[in-house]
Amino acid sequence: MATLVSAASPPFVVAKETLKEDLGGGISRQILGYGPEVMLVRVWLEKGSVGDVHTHPHSQTTYIESGKFEVFIDGEKRVLEAGDSTYIAPHLEHGLVCLETGALLDSFSPVREDFLSEGN
Repeated sequence: MATLVSAASPPFVVAKETLKEDLGGGISRQILGYGPEVMLVRVWLEKGSVGDVHTHPHSQTTYIESGKFEVFIDGEKRVLEAGDSTYIAPHLEHGLVCLETGALLDSFSPVREDFLSEGN
């Protein structure tokens, strides 16, 4: 695969024309735009689905577009719903449980190269 650090999405990303990936477990994602230093991703979760606790070296912000989620960040749990948001510093443990079906907008810096595959 080519060096992804210099890769970027087209300047205009039309959601209805963009791949929606089924990640299994009631979770799907759509990469909405990215460049070397930033990435925006929409994630849909069904009630009961779990985003396992994990860490990564990226800064992350998450905006709750719809639904309700129990969110875990660095030892603290909070229930968040539409309109709420988070900031997750690099290397902090975080995860969530979907309490009511919904969608999130995740932004990452730098780009999540692990989310990219040829064609994105």
